[in-house]
Amino acid sequence: MKIRIYNARILTMQQDMPLFLGELQVEDGKITYVGEEKKASGDSWDREIDAEGNLLMPGFKNAHTHSAMTFLRSYADDLPLQEWLYNQVFPMEAKLTEEDVYWAAMLANLEYLTSGITANFDMYMKNESNAKASADMGFRTVLCGSINDFGGTVEEIEEEYLHFNKYNPLISYQLGFHAEYTTKRQILEDMAALGKKYKAPVYTHNSETENEVAGCIERYGTTPTAFLNSLGMFDYGGGGFHCVHMTQEDLDICKEKGIWVVTNPSSNVKLASGIAPIQKMLSMGIGLAIGTDGPASNNCLDMFREMFLVTALQKVSLSDAAAVDAMEVLHMATAGGARAMGLVDCDVLAEGKCADMVLLDLQKPNMQPLNNITKNIVYSGSKQNVKMTMIDGKILYEDGVFHVGTAPEEIYAKVNESITRMKSE
Repeated sequence: MKIRIYNARILTMQQDMPLFLGELQVEDGKITYVGEEKKASGDSWDREIDAEGNLLMPGFKNAHTHSAMTFLRSYADDLPLQEWLYNQVFPMEAKLTEEDVYWAAMLANLEYLTSGITANFDMYMKNESNAKASADMGFRTVLCGSINDFGGTVEEIEEEYLHFNKYNPLISYQLGFHAEYTTKRQILEDMAALGKKYKAPVYTHNSETENEVAGCIERYGTTPTAFLNSLGMFDYGGGGFHCVHMTQEDLDICKEKGIWVVTNPSSNVKLASGIAPIQKMLSMGIGLAIGTDGPASNNCLDMFREMFLVTALQKVSLSDAAAVDAMEVLHMATAGGARAMGLVDCDVLAEGKCADMVLLDLQKPNMQPLNNITKNIVYSGSKQNVKMTMIDGKILYEDGVFHVGTAPEEIYAKVNESITRMKSE
């Protein structure tokens, strides 16, 4: 498929490259040209799109989520994390079938597309169904291992790592486990050994709540970050989801080991977990990305809301209106997320990169006037501005219409059938 998008304001997210007016060309899922607009030539295109001066930029990367938890959206809100997780979420998840996960993941993918999200980093169960849902729709998904004391083995994680990294060009897999507080020491040691075996990064929920950190100190005499590091868990890098309650030692370890921090502000404030020290992490040069967390704890899979909260929460917590510039937030939500997830070919708009991008409608009241487009995206942008979402050179969402091979109404009906059944069991 050859597509030409012209008359576009283009933000490549390449370092020090300013926004410019030009065109971008796509062929076979890759960007073949991005630059000043070319005069019409004899090239034949499957489609030429006049962007009408709207903004073309890399798609957002949801660097931490649990997609299939859409089935629990608004099911058990206004509860503390531990009560929510153990008394509400885990009992319902025990009833999930492969088919439930398939349709629930599809529902999440629809919502990602409306938010300009072109890839997700998904930590959940029944990964075969999750991967099939994304592959069937043409959505890009990085699966993350989620072993814990309640299910899974290290051997199964290794099998998944080998299987899903050859499954489909749109699907990849990173080693991971749920969290220190849900996983016994022997499993953690074996996961660290697995990371070393494949010289691969390892990812986990980390220091989300004060109770989590206090529990680890009681068990092992130190924080989750320091304890996991002592096992060699991060010898080849990795990532921590949340990282709200971090000591200076924890942050030093993140910097030294190249551990990506994926912040999830909506989930953290909704569950009253706290505010991650993003400004401090930025000042230290720690790699940062943004995730929505799951639709049962957020409950919205909306990168615009996350971007605003990343900077706004830093400003209010530090009493500093200059904290965390909007351009830093955009980097976290695009290139930072891609690199945190291992999607090094999906980070920026450049020749040879994957054609994963979003076209934002600037002809909406919330984006006018065009005093500063990048700041508009973070401070006043919303889902209403997502005009088109492209993944792997294919337009999956455009002007409110999905092109994913399955009617949204069928997906909605299937998920509602699932939750109705589970409530009655």
